Amino acid sequence: MKHVTIIGAGKIGGAIARMLAETGDYTVTVADRSADQLAKLDSHPAVKTLELDIADAKALDGALAGQFAVLSAAPFHLTGAIAESAARTGTHYLDLTEDVATTRKVEKLAEGARSAFIPQCGLAPGFISIVANDLTRHFDTLDTVRMRVGALPQYPSNALNYNLTWSTDGLINEYIEPCEAIVEGRLTVVPAMEEREEFSLDGVTYEAFNTSGGLGTLAKTLEGRVRTMNYRTIRYPGHQAIIKALLNDFNLKNRRDVLKDLFENALPATMQDVVVIFVTVCGWKDGRYLQETYANKVYAGVVAGKKMSAIQITTAAGICTVLDLLADGTLPAAGFVRQEEINLPAFLENRFGRVYDPDVMKVAKAG
Repeated sequence: MKHVTIIGAGKIGGAIARMLAETGDYTVTVADRSADQLAKLDSHPAVKTLELDIADAKALDGALAGQFAVLSAAPFHLTGAIAESAARTGTHYLDLTEDVATTRKVEKLAEGARSAFIPQCGLAPGFISIVANDLTRHFDTLDTVRMRVGALPQYPSNALNYNLTWSTDGLINEYIEPCEAIVEGRLTVVPAMEEREEFSLDGVTYEAFNTSGGLGTLAKTLEGRVRTMNYRTIRYPGHQAIIKALLNDFNLKNRRDVLKDLFENALPATMQDVVVIFVTVCGWKDGRYLQETYANKVYAGVVAGKKMSAIQITTAAGICTVLDLLADGTLPAAGFVRQEEINLPAFLENRFGRVYDPDVMKVAKAG
C-alpha cells in the first residue's frame, strides 16, 4: 500500500484520486485550501481530504512527510512551492505542468535529490512526448517531428468552437507564453498563436497553431538530432483568429484576470469532449525517406466507475501510469526523470495507460 498526496481538488485532482483509490493499492489524501472544493470530491474509503494552504511551507512539509509521493494538480504558478517541499521531505514528486519555467525549476531541485522528480506527466506535455520519442527510435536519421494535441468539444456551438475542458489558467498560459521549437537543428523560441496550419483526420478539418509548453523536455533531448520539431494545439477552424484578436487587439494578453473572467463566464464547460492526438515523424531508414504517424482520439467515458471527460481521463491516466511505473521500480527512484525516458509499450500495458487504447475506451463508453 502506497500513501500519496494530491495537491488540488479540481476536476483533474478528483479524477486522479478516484483512479488511484479504486485500485486498492493506494491511499490518497487530497489537499486544497478550499473547503468547498474538497467537499465536492466523491467519497471513497481510500480517500481523505485535507484543508491546506501550500503557501504555509511548514504545513505543506508536514503533509508530505512520510508520503510515498506528491502529485501536483494545482495551477502552474503554485507548483514550484510543492516541488520545494518534496525536495525538503524526500518525497517523490510528479506534476502536470506545461509551464517551461516551472519545469526548469523542478529540474534544478532534482539535482542530488534522494527522491524522483517527474514533471509534465499529463497529456501534452506527457503522453505526447512518450509517443513522439518512441516513433523517433524507428529511424536511423531524423528529419522532422510534429506533435499535435487538442481537447475539443464533441459538439461545438459558439463562435470559438470551444468549451472549457481544463484549467483556465493553464489554457491562458499556453496561449501567451513563448513556445520552444527546433528550427534547422537549433532549439529556439517562437511566438504563441502563430504558424497556423490545417489538416484533416477522419473527415474532420482542424486547425493547429503554436502554443507554449507542449514539447516538454523532448526539445532538449532531440536538439542536434532533428532538423525541425514543433508542437501545436489543435482547434476547430476559426478559433485562432478570435483568440488573437482578444489577446492583441484588446490587449488581454496583459490582462489575464480579465481574460480568465471572460472565458469562465462566457464559455460553458462540457463533459462531452474528445482528445485528438496526432504525431508525425519523418526521417531516413535503410536509405529511404519515410514517415510514421500516430493518430488517436479518446472520448469521454466511464473510468473507475465514474463518467469522466476525455481530458480528465487522458490527463489523470498519464500521471497515474507514471506513478505506477515509479512504484514498481520501472522508473528511477531519484533525480530528474524525463517523460521520454518512459517506454511506450510499458505505458500502454499499464492498467491506467490502457485508457489510451481506443478499443478499451469503446467498451467503457458502451458500458
